[in-house]
Order: sequence, then C-alpha cells, then structure tokens
Amino acid sequence: MKTRAVRLHGAQDLRIDEFELPEIGEDEILARVVVDSLCPSTNKAAKLGTAHKRVPPDISENPVIVGHEFCGEFVRVGAKYSDKYRPGQKFVVQPAINYRGSMAAAGYSFPYFGGDATYIIIPRQVMETDCLFVYEGESFFTGALAEPFSCVAGTFHAMYHHAELGRYQHIMGIREGGFMALLAGAGPMGLAAIEYILNCDRKPAKLIVTDIDRARLKRAGEILSVEYAASRGVELKYLNPLDCSDPCAELMAFSGGRGYDDVLVFAPVAALVEQADSILAADGCLNFFAGPADPEFSARLNFFRVHYSRTHIVATTGGNNEDMREALEMMSRGKLNPAILITHIGGLDCVPETTLNLPNIPGGKKLIYTGINLPLTAIEDFPKLGEREPFFAGLAEITEANNRLWCDKAEKYLLKYFNQI
Repeated sequence: MKTRAVRLHGAQDLRIDEFELPEIGEDEILARVVVDSLCPSTNKAAKLGTAHKRVPPDISENPVIVGHEFCGEFVRVGAKYSDKYRPGQKFVVQPAINYRGSMAAAGYSFPYFGGDATYIIIPRQVMETDCLFVYEGESFFTGALAEPFSCVAGTFHAMYHHAELGRYQHIMGIREGGFMALLAGAGPMGLAAIEYILNCDRKPAKLIVTDIDRARLKRAGEILSVEYAASRGVELKYLNPLDCSDPCAELMAFSGGRGYDDVLVFAPVAALVEQADSILAADGCLNFFAGPADPEFSARLNFFRVHYSRTHIVATTGGNNEDMREALEMMSRGKLNPAILITHIGGLDCVPETTLNLPNIPGGKKLIYTGINLPLTAIEDFPKLGEREPFFAGLAEITEANNRLWCDKAEKYLLKYFNQI
C-alpha cells in the first residue's frame, strides 16, 4: 500500500514523500492516520536532526516519519494481535514507548510509524509495551490531543514535596490547597495545564498564569475564565509581566508574600527560570516543563535557598501509559475539553513549512488532517474566507455556534467535504 508522509531526512530537512509500505508481519498493524496535532517537540527534532536524542543517526539513508500526537483507525491487524484489535477501531498511541531502555518514539525514530502520514505500520514494540490504546471517542481530533494532556498529567505527578521537615519522605504531586504559578503559561500546553489542574482531583487554592503575549493571555482568560476556576474552588489570576514595573513583586503579592509551592516554566528562557526560582516558597517545587533545543541551555539558581528552604527542581519529557489512560478517562467524563487548544487546521501539504516555523506562528495547536491538502488556516479567519469560499462559510457557521472552537461537527463537515472532492 502506498502512503504519503512527512519525513525527516536531516536537520531542517522535512519532505513530503510518497512511497510503498512493506507488507505487515503477524506482529504489526496497518493503520490509517486521520489527524495529527503539531507539537513544538517536532520542531526541535527537525531543527536538531541526528543531534536529537530520539532521532537515529542514519536518517539521510532511512528517513523517519514525524508527528506523535495522532489518532486514526486500524486497517489490517496482524494475526498475533487479532484477538485484541480489529479493523475500523479508532486508536491513539503513547509515543514514548520506552522499549528496553531505548529513547525511540513514534514520530522521531521509525521509518513507517509517525503521525504526519496517510497510512502507517504500527511496530510490535508499541504493542509489547502496551502503548497502543483503542479510543472510543466520537471525533478523531480529541484522540490526537490525549497525548498533550498525558504530558501535562505526567509532569504534575512528577512534582513532589516533603511530608514534613526532618523526615526523608516525598509526597508525590502538587501541594493540595497550595499556591501555584504557571510562567509563560498561556500557550497551548499552558492551557492544557490550566484545564487539567482545574478538573483533576488535586487542586491548588491559588493559581496565577503569566504571559507576555497579549493575544494568548486574552484568549486564555476568555476560555478558562476566573469565574470558571472559582466554580472549581481555585482563585485564578492572569498577569502580563510587561504591565508591571516589578513582576516578581506582583507575583509575590498574589501569594501574600509566602511564595509558591509549585511553579511551572513553559518557555526555555533563563530569566524565566530564575524568576521561578525566586518566587518559590519553602519546600517549593520548580518544574521545568519547556524542553530546550539548545543542549547548553542553563540558568542561575539560588543554592542558599536550595539548602535552607529545601527548594527543588523536576522535569519530565512526555507522559507514560498511566498518564495516557488518565487523560483518556478524563476526556470520556467530559473533564477535559481538547478543543480549547486548537487555533488552526491544515492538510499534510502544509506540515513541513509549518513545523519548521512553528515557534513563529501565533496561536495554539495546529491540527493537521493528513488525508487532505489544505493551507494552514486560523479558525478566526473562517468568516472572512467564507465570504469567497462556501467550504469556509460552512466551517465558520459551525465554529461560531461553538464559541469559535473546533468541534466534532466541524471535523465531520471537513472530512465529508474532502471525501466528496
């Protein structure tokens, strides 16, 4: 079977290739990808090429398919797994399969397995590590966004505090009823973190979110409002540091001068890490969520406070299987709304340019429907485009009725329209 896929051939070298997939083995699965959500981590892999820890050294001869936040359906299941999976079922993948200690992952390391493709072969390692999940949700795009939410769940589970002074016992997770700050937190992953923390079982009492991008901060405040947070028992504040003569003083004032138990940093900026360190409370946990592309990235930390105030640092890269199950379960109960992350849609043809320029494109998640060609298009532009094109007029009507958010009805409309073409 032929597939069309975006493959990484070298640093800054993404190409749309069409090639024949080999016949699947009895321990493999042929699948159709419907949608992939572009991730900044793919931008980093494309930028670094073989210098990235998950990218193999021979991609110039054996390019890999990129994309790791995807959802599709099974087409043909090898005999070994035919009792567990069947054609037509929707699926999602935990990309960080951690197979026998390897860093290999979907969208980074495999020639036939990644999200930015029409058809893929799911290798045996994914099933052997239980990283393949049947997804029973109505829409494909919600399945694709389970992975980002699993990353958020994982990073909150990785945080810890001491049971009490003098006892060498760590209590995993954020401090319940404590104070939390998300720095540079109005981007798509910041929104995912806000949505998760307001709807999970372990919440802070106070949450402050900073960002210097006014448009992102405004959108965050509209979608995840102060009132919405209050209804879930959390006092929420949004803050633009550019509006403050002393941002640290503003942050400390919101905490009543005590500092923050949990601080997450969503951008690899040294000054931001140092700001996070400066506002930690005693026994505070700094979570460096933003994975830098620069292997020499560093920042100054106050080790006096590390010693005497017991402050500490954690970080995660991706989630694990339990995090994925948690994200899927919360979605199934309506506790998470993935649509709030999405600001753009597009087709496979726009993936190389969009991925390489992702840090410079405003907005949130870019949703790619891999079976179509469509320029990257902002949801907010649908009404204007609809003045000339009936297709966008239809999408505008659907999304305007849904608080200008992508939705199941919009996805079905898009897939039906392009199937007709």
